[in-house]
Amino acid sequence: MPPSRLRHAAPPEALRERIDRAMSAAVRETGAHVAGLYLTEPESDMLALEAVTGVPPEFTGPWARLPLLHPGPAPDAAREKRLVWLAGREDLAAAYPRTAMVSPYDFALAAVPVLAGQPPPGAAAGPGAPATGSGPADGVLVLMWPGTRHTPLTPREREVVTSAADRIGEVLHRAAGTGHPLRAADQPRVLPVPHADAPSPAEALAAVEFAQRLPEGVCSLDLNGRISFLTDRAADLLGERRERLLGALPWVVLPWLDDPAYEDAYRAAVVGGGPVTFTARRTDGAWVLFRLYPDTTGLSVLIGRVEQPSAEPIAEPSTEPSAGPAAASRDVGPATAGGEGQPPRPRVLTRARIGGIYHLLHLASALTEAADVEDVVERTANELMPAFGAQGFVLLAAEGDRLRVIGHRGYPDATMDRFDATPLSAPTPGTNAVTAGRPVFVGSREEMEQAYPDRPAMKDSMAAWAFLPLIASRRRIGACVLAYKRPHTFTAEQRDSLAALSGLIAQALERARLYDTKHRLAHALQTGLLPRDLPRPPGLEVAFRYLPATHGMDIGGDFYDLVQLGDTFLGAVIGDVQGHNVTAAALMGQVRTAVRAYAASGASPAEVLGRTNRLLTGLGPELFTSCLYVSLDLARHKAHMATAGHPPPVLRHPDGRTETVELPPGLLLGIDPDVRYTTTELPLTPGTLLALYTDGLIEVPDEHLDESLHTFARTLGREGETDLETLADTLLHGTRPEGERTDDIALLLLRPA
Repeated sequence: MPPSRLRHAAPPEALRERIDRAMSAAVRETGAHVAGLYLTEPESDMLALEAVTGVPPEFTGPWARLPLLHPGPAPDAAREKRLVWLAGREDLAAAYPRTAMVSPYDFALAAVPVLAGQPPPGAAAGPGAPATGSGPADGVLVLMWPGTRHTPLTPREREVVTSAADRIGEVLHRAAGTGHPLRAADQPRVLPVPHADAPSPAEALAAVEFAQRLPEGVCSLDLNGRISFLTDRAADLLGERRERLLGALPWVVLPWLDDPAYEDAYRAAVVGGGPVTFTARRTDGAWVLFRLYPDTTGLSVLIGRVEQPSAEPIAEPSTEPSAGPAAASRDVGPATAGGEGQPPRPRVLTRARIGGIYHLLHLASALTEAADVEDVVERTANELMPAFGAQGFVLLAAEGDRLRVIGHRGYPDATMDRFDATPLSAPTPGTNAVTAGRPVFVGSREEMEQAYPDRPAMKDSMAAWAFLPLIASRRRIGACVLAYKRPHTFTAEQRDSLAALSGLIAQALERARLYDTKHRLAHALQTGLLPRDLPRPPGLEVAFRYLPATHGMDIGGDFYDLVQLGDTFLGAVIGDVQGHNVTAAALMGQVRTAVRAYAASGASPAEVLGRTNRLLTGLGPELFTSCLYVSLDLARHKAHMATAGHPPPVLRHPDGRTETVELPPGLLLGIDPDVRYTTTELPLTPGTLLALYTDGLIEVPDEHLDESLHTFARTLGREGETDLETLADTLLHGTRPEGERTDDIALLLLRPA
């Protein structure tokens, strides 16, 4: 930006006003009831909520900061630079099941990428098409409509939302040009909602009189859920004085509504943007019907009496008093009399409110996908840090009499190296949390110095901490630490929520450490069973490769071997044991050993497979094995082979022609001890390439096996003149799409000179 423009750059407040006008116009022109703007934080790979309208700020807690790598509408829109459209709850559940689980409301949603300093999305392609350029978008504009919409965005609505995103992008570009890019604050700004024109005193009085004449009770809630108006009839039905109800949250002032389920009905109306109806039972046993009608300014509520609810109520108050935070998660059953002639006693909750429950669900969902310790660290940090506004995260594991750092975020590695291997006897809040089994909350450095004066003097750049013990199966396995760069007050709700979340983290960490132990054992077993190198006799080029699957324990039963049987005689074998676990790897070792032994005895390929089959059948492994054995005679340029249900070998002739060798089929090893195999003889002239492989190399999702095999053969024919090491890499990575592999791969290439 030229210096003259820098001198006249708009202040941040003026730039944010332009953003607010663009958001408000999009809401007004499309009929959306909720809108939010996320700004990208490239240094942390996060989306931070800058501004929101249509919902109270308390609702945004679980969504205030979103990891860019987290699957979700806004992160996907930012990463892929395209408009993401979800028509309702079913679309959300299908595309983003984790998000749907913790946001069980029916709404339509559009997430539009905001690009600073780039051409508008519609300039080179239609709205919603992916934009070019590396890196994520600079922000995301999210708009929501009631789930009753049932129609896709119209061309006019697409134009409106993309135009709003473009205008916001221009503001971000201008701010970046001043050297002071806009950053989201710790808490999102709440845009004011335009209200209807204020009525005259006469109109206001007429409206009140109209409401008072209605046979049903009427009250109004603001977006925060507080009662801003109610009629005398409404107060009578609620069983409380008007003066005490005005300005209060219904589920706080009325004990019989003091249940997260009732608060969630209000949330469903606000977030979903549609009417919600439920019944609740007062402490005197009378049933009350509530009908909530939301808009962008608040909710209108009709309240009436019912003799008996026509459908199941959302929840009925329990007769048991709360026993602490865990009581909020108990099943809620019907109320019973508190005694003869007495009304049922209301439930008094010491509860983690709905926001805390959402954090619990979100983390639980994320941790179900965590396999190893690294996964647990990554997913826990991605969920906890944005949800609780923390800038630092450490996961500690108790190993012997010390605490080991197994993962961290927001701290320099050098700092964590000093904290690693802290003795459990050290006077620190982390060791205290683990040994006492109780969380420790420290709101400032002053509190830290007062509570732990003997703590080792180590500066960690943070000013407040939460130390959560991780207890699984009644064993104290470690601690989770959240840290803040500024002093922080931990509310009762945050303490309850973090205490509940620590239990999930502990269970996930225990599973992950067990997985890692089995994983190391399995790999050690497989490393010991597969050959580290193969014979390379004069006159024969050899190359081999093995790739584990990317699912499960990354271990399978694929194997290969090359046995020197004489100066010019060799035996080559490749096979695949069913399964991807330690059992499969162990059986693979048995098969490989048996084949080597029978081959060394001078048996033909058919005899080698037959004897191995009888051995395995007698062992009763309950796993089956495919196997291909080839006897090579380098002096006479011949190959003899037999198969037990294994994919056929592929030949590449010196002139470049390829051929899939058709062998008499043979039954898999380990099924029938009396099955017979057939030996087939083939010429193997110098320069002919023999490729042996397992099915993981040629099986491609949504592609017929014959087509995959033809692709493999064409690649072999085209690239077969190269050296075998280069060719092996080409075949391994160039004949199948990159990404997750559901099967392991073995490849053995042989070419007589």
